[in-house]
Amino acid sequence: MNIRVRVRRLIIPAFLLAALPALAQEASMMPFRDPNLPISARADDLISRLTLEEKAAQMENNAPAIARLGIPHYDWWNEALHGVARAGHATVFPQAIGLAATWDTDLHHRVATVISDEARAKYSDAQKKGNTDGYYGLTFWSPNINIFRDPRWGRGQETYGEDPFLTSRMGVAFVTGMQGDDPKYLKTVSTSKHFAVHSGPESLRHSFDAVVSDSDLFNTYLPAFEATVREGKAFSVMSAYNRTDGVPCTASKRLLTDILRDQWGFNGYVVSDCDAVSDVYRGHKTVKTAAEAAAISVLAGTELNCGGTYRQLPEAVKQGLISEKQIDAALKRLLIARFRLGMFDPPELVPFNSIPFSVNDSSEHDALALQTARESIVLLKNAKQSLPLKKDLKRLLVVGPNADDVEVMLGNYNGDPSHPITLLKGIKDKLAGKAEVTYFKGSELAADSPTKADALAEAAKSDAVVMVMGISPRLEGEEMDVKVPGFSGGDRTNIDLPKAQEDFIEAMTATGKPVVLVLLSGSALAVNWANDRIPAIVQAWYPGQHGDAVADVLFGDYNPAGRLPVTFYKSVEDLPPFTDYNMAGRTYRYFGGKVLYPFGHGLSYTSFKYGKPKTSISTDSVDLSLDVTNTGRTDGDEVVQVYVHQVGAPKDRPIKQLKAFRRVHIAAGQKVNAQFTLKDDAFAWYDETVGKFVVTPGRYEIQIGTSSADIRQRATVER
Repeated sequence: MNIRVRVRRLIIPAFLLAALPALAQEASMMPFRDPNLPISARADDLISRLTLEEKAAQMENNAPAIARLGIPHYDWWNEALHGVARAGHATVFPQAIGLAATWDTDLHHRVATVISDEARAKYSDAQKKGNTDGYYGLTFWSPNINIFRDPRWGRGQETYGEDPFLTSRMGVAFVTGMQGDDPKYLKTVSTSKHFAVHSGPESLRHSFDAVVSDSDLFNTYLPAFEATVREGKAFSVMSAYNRTDGVPCTASKRLLTDILRDQWGFNGYVVSDCDAVSDVYRGHKTVKTAAEAAAISVLAGTELNCGGTYRQLPEAVKQGLISEKQIDAALKRLLIARFRLGMFDPPELVPFNSIPFSVNDSSEHDALALQTARESIVLLKNAKQSLPLKKDLKRLLVVGPNADDVEVMLGNYNGDPSHPITLLKGIKDKLAGKAEVTYFKGSELAADSPTKADALAEAAKSDAVVMVMGISPRLEGEEMDVKVPGFSGGDRTNIDLPKAQEDFIEAMTATGKPVVLVLLSGSALAVNWANDRIPAIVQAWYPGQHGDAVADVLFGDYNPAGRLPVTFYKSVEDLPPFTDYNMAGRTYRYFGGKVLYPFGHGLSYTSFKYGKPKTSISTDSVDLSLDVTNTGRTDGDEVVQVYVHQVGAPKDRPIKQLKAFRRVHIAAGQKVNAQFTLKDDAFAWYDETVGKFVVTPGRYEIQIGTSSADIRQRATVER
């Protein structure tokens, strides 16, 4: 999606506005307004009252009012990636990649529930005020469950990382929290995007063909979509800009009908990415005209067009490219969504309308944002127990371009928090009355700062230095015009820190003062020099409205337990070309080289011991349990990770695959029994020679550990 394609809502003439009350009264007697009728019948009745031109207009995201039927304008475009976005003040949680770093599906479900609470509160308030502007609706274009296959992709920050299983579990938690559990009404609509095989480059997305094997398609790129559809019951899916194996995704019958609807049983609607339908003829040049692009997209299974191309559907009917009956079938799916959201029912019948506006940006939601930010922080390195810092410091120096920058904290597709707390403010508040905290930026994101010399001079007077470095949503993101070395079009050309920051880190380290490096980013950073020389390194992602969560970790008021949802490589030179979508040599599942920090990595201020696992094997599952003991003196969380390795697997199979995980809190000196059930799908593999998932008979090693590389226990089973 790209906000530059937004279309202004239609203005209703004054004479129609004056007639609306009478028209609405007449419309209220029509069958489509009767909440006691089946939704399918109500949708059919409404469609029967529309002209072909009105039908086409209702299939674009900026759907105009139909005054004679009392139907208000509705814009389907809303964002809720990590909080309700672009609709005034809202609670802002960590960016999606940070949410994934919590490895906490229960927490993530609570986050999504809060987001949907605020969404409903905003919608109800807007309805009372007659506000039908964009971003105040109930159809949200989140989550982004594309696989972050390559650290160069600028939009990887919006995803849940590189692993299909972790992404699936986080995706399901989000979708179910957004859509609610009412048997009749949807709380909101959650849209899984971008379907499918989409992860850059940003500069090529309007014309690029992402070529993949069926093995990679079904084993890597599709599992999260299938999970959010089958299990999460996502009522919407967004098609991607790119082609997949030669066919534009928004016009791919194989993806949108054969797989999504026929195989997975999807019964919601598909929305195009913004202007993706026009890309069918302009970028991909699959057809020559807008009418053709509109027709083949609808026929393939894209019901809603973000953009203006579907206004050519009447012309497509005239040319015989599509029938009005086929348009009716597509429109019906869209109307069913609006009926299930309660948009045509008396407000008092919809339970979610009782959510008060006061929940928005509330203190309770703020507390959850703080907890989530804490859980997202990953302790990458802590040599000689350099952290936590002692609070009896006399003088602390804080430096870096990300220390006092709210915009960096919020990531992209973000809301507007009313009281954001920067990392610097969090540190100052933590040490208020105890130590003097001095701040100099010292370095810009990608250029030298005039305060560099001041920062280095101040270090000589300080007991310790906290360097808040990294990159920014101003450098990585969606289709951006960035002219900075190491960045291109929103993507990255390398994964190093910008040279100005590297130079500043080296100069500060040379002062001999204890240095803690805090990194903010939405993607992996190759901090090789720092890893060799700096004893303590913390990854804080884009933490949302609570930068003070970092201070809680730095000073030991919170014991970190976040885990990496992506691999931190040493260099992009270790990876295949960015445009190669083959999974060979990518992610922990296929990469055989040495990495800086492995997938699943994250340290703690305490230590954990893994007991011997016990297994119970049945015909269709393996039950696994083991004791995990906190052997340190600090309470803490441990993320128990379960991987499956096929013994003697063919070369095209993964080295290992995450198949279960659980974040558990264990008091100092105590133990918990972690239990898992691995069903047959944990051992299955899509075999493109037979066109289905199969379990290859043989031995499988179950690996249990605290990261993909730190395996503490093993058990072997036959399947």
